[in-house]
Amino acid sequence: MGKIFDYDGVPVLHTTSGDLKGYFYDGVYIYKGIPYAYADRFQMPVPSKWDGVKDATNYGFVCPLQNQDTPNGELMVPHRYWPQDEHCQSLNIWTNKLDPEAKKPVLVWFHGGGYAAGSSIEQVAYDGVSIAKKGDSILVSVNHRLNILGYLDLSPFGEKYKNSANAGHADMVAALQWVHDNIALFGGDPENVTIFGQSGGGMKVIDLMQIPSADGLFQKGIIESGVYEAKVYQKEDGDGTAIVKALLKELNLDESEVEKLETIPYYELSNAYNKVEAEVAAKGCYIGQGPMENGWFHGNPIKCGFTDHAKTIPVLAGTNIGEFDFGPVVPGKHEMNREEQIAFLTRKYGDATPELISLFEKAYPDKTIADLWSVDTFFRPDTIEFIRQKSEFTEAPTYSYQFTYEFPMFDGKIAWHCSEIPFVFHNIDKVPVCNCGEETSRLQEQICQAWVSFARTGKPEISGIEWPACADGDEAVMMLDKECR
Repeated sequence: MGKIFDYDGVPVLHTTSGDLKGYFYDGVYIYKGIPYAYADRFQMPVPSKWDGVKDATNYGFVCPLQNQDTPNGELMVPHRYWPQDEHCQSLNIWTNKLDPEAKKPVLVWFHGGGYAAGSSIEQVAYDGVSIAKKGDSILVSVNHRLNILGYLDLSPFGEKYKNSANAGHADMVAALQWVHDNIALFGGDPENVTIFGQSGGGMKVIDLMQIPSADGLFQKGIIESGVYEAKVYQKEDGDGTAIVKALLKELNLDESEVEKLETIPYYELSNAYNKVEAEVAAKGCYIGQGPMENGWFHGNPIKCGFTDHAKTIPVLAGTNIGEFDFGPVVPGKHEMNREEQIAFLTRKYGDATPELISLFEKAYPDKTIADLWSVDTFFRPDTIEFIRQKSEFTEAPTYSYQFTYEFPMFDGKIAWHCSEIPFVFHNIDKVPVCNCGEETSRLQEQICQAWVSFARTGKPEISGIEWPACADGDEAVMMLDKECR
């Protein structure tokens, strides 16, 4: 039997914002571009409302970007590019059953791109059909304000800007509130919501754990390559006005004219910001572009400590072995003999090479030592520290993983930043390099199963393999590879 499409027979849903019409295709009900909130520039979001029946068959606008997207690395991470508008607060939903009593687990995806770029549909692997069908769960993906639209501190210039530095995160809280209030219509359980994200999306998961207004809107968190204690987002210059003053000066505006920043065309504003950002950053000053610790957001837990509520949230966190090794860094590594590999590594690690090789071989006995060149030192150290601190609390379990698969590119490419995403979403068919026969098909089943089971019960499970929680002083890492262990 072929794939079935239906539009006319799909019922109208009566949400808190208004009536909604989606469509059915290949076993899944799909709703695109649902406006969950509205906000004027630099203002806090307010709940969305519309009249009539909203057609939810088209993806919503994505947040404008400060720099032009350049297609690159599409073989490893294929992308989609989409129209931009600063009124971008929308979300997408995939579900296989419209039953208010179904109480299916809900997974809410926050995209990567730091706090400045990306979108809910940027990567083709973000599609939620497979998780809805094969995981019997509901997938929600979210667009929100980014860069200077979402993270520019104007609070010293007026009460209405009191949380402009966290406007993008306020959008996310508004999205979670909309999900909480409406997801039962789509068959979801509003009391069993897992937020997850990769890179900047993982950072957003950690941040939301530290925002009291999000307490109770989600119950679990998954952080993929997203633990990074970024000082660039913290206010180091007192009131944080340096970047705003520089921006006003570049635009030939007086400080009394700060409200004009609300109406200047986005790209004019963005171009001016791009001209002054580096100079302000060089002085060690706050430049925006990420959430700011204040009374609303309690800061990165590595630096500020976990809130009492964050301690109660089950977490699954991990990284990829190669992260930012995107190219053929170690050409011909499988043709090198051991002496050649050691000489190659010594160019980077010097006298520390023998000790590092010994440690690497204990951790990765099935890898060639040449891969030591590519081992991630950006996300992994902070991830280890996050897990160490979180595991000290017994209120909720913390699980750890590392994705270590080697792909058939560049003489054997170890897992890079984003490479786990098609496996998580059960979408390796959309990313050609992820298809290596039975072993990647099996790995896809295992990883998707683990993520969905964690969303369902708070424990990641892979059939036939024990995955213990981390304990205080003992990080138990599940190695996700052609043979998980």
